[in-house]
Amino acid sequence: MIELTKRKKTTLSIAACLIILVAIYVGNMLVPPTSGMRMLFTVLEKGSIYALVAVSMNLLNGFTGLFSLGQAGFMLIGAYTYAIFSIPVGMKDSVYQYFDGGLIKFSITEKLGSALGGVMGDFGTMLGEHIGMIFLMICAGLLTAGVAALIGLPVLRLKSDYLAIATLGFAEILRAFFQWKAAGPITNSSNLLRSYTTYDTPLFPVIAAGICIAFIILLINSSYGRAFKAIRDDEIAAEAMGVNLFKHKQLSFIISSFFAGLGGALLAMFQSSIASTPFTSNMTYEILLIVVIGGIGSVTGSIIGAFLFVACSEWWLRGLDSGTFLGISAAFMRPGFRKVVFAVIIMCIVLFYSRGIMGTKEFTWEGFLGFFKRLFTGQALKGRKEKKNKSSKNNHNTNTDNEKEAQ
Repeated sequence: MIELTKRKKTTLSIAACLIILVAIYVGNMLVPPTSGMRMLFTVLEKGSIYALVAVSMNLLNGFTGLFSLGQAGFMLIGAYTYAIFSIPVGMKDSVYQYFDGGLIKFSITEKLGSALGGVMGDFGTMLGEHIGMIFLMICAGLLTAGVAALIGLPVLRLKSDYLAIATLGFAEILRAFFQWKAAGPITNSSNLLRSYTTYDTPLFPVIAAGICIAFIILLINSSYGRAFKAIRDDEIAAEAMGVNLFKHKQLSFIISSFFAGLGGALLAMFQSSIASTPFTSNMTYEILLIVVIGGIGSVTGSIIGAFLFVACSEWWLRGLDSGTFLGISAAFMRPGFRKVVFAVIIMCIVLFYSRGIMGTKEFTWEGFLGFFKRLFTGQALKGRKEKKNKSSKNNHNTNTDNEKEAQ
């Protein structure tokens, strides 16, 4: 067993992150826009966003034991908050054409870009816009957390399925509010919000999601995280140990919603236009499916599940809808067949990995390096042979005992 000090683990983690970021940057520069490999960057961007939202949901469902289904509603708040306050003033009349240019007559990203641009030129404009983007993301998360705090006051007194139904209902109410015509001067009703500021490199969502997930990991490993796990395992025992149940449930609910709002803001940037229509219960079920596939109670599992889900649904299985897949053509490969195959894959994962791909385990450098050490030294093969011989010996002993009993 390989043992590493905390300093070595930190060094390896930083080095791995830098290598990944440099690879993404170089790949983005070298791969032509018309190349089929551009889908890799789409998977990286959307996968990072879904990973963040899945980890935030896992914090609530997997680590605190609260079955909530309101993630789509919280993402909706974050997405709209970012889009509304970053649409340039010159585009307001075009975007809010049915509502006299809308109620919000300013753009935060535009104001910050103009302020820094007057001092530092074009670089200042770009810097100001990016600062505005980050500021709006944080504001989107804070607004979402505030709404979650209000919602949590009544619903967190419920348990199990009742909590799930209540949060799902609130998410649908939020979606209906954003489509309400009376709220149109702000939300544009059921019309698209577009022309707002977006990022220009796939590194942005990857870095943003990575920082947020790192914060969640630190939280899980803190005293608050241990309190969340205690509530999940046994509420009565946790309360007897002095854990304030409602306070910690509300804290977990608010933090989870905050990061879901950030994820919604990133999703708005990724899509370049946003409407409330896609933020249905189906989106929540997709996030829940990612958590289940990866493993409830595993941050690593949620990240792996998010990238696998996005890669399968957006890239690897896309040929099944066009009639040709891996050079094979068939009449049954028609639009919608991809979903059938994807459903079969998910069922297989659930059947053979009932606790998810990772279960409750997490990625560790000791396990990672130990795996390659066993692989290259042949210990893995030796271990499998020993296990096989031991199994054969046990079967032989069992057969011998059965023969003796028969005699």
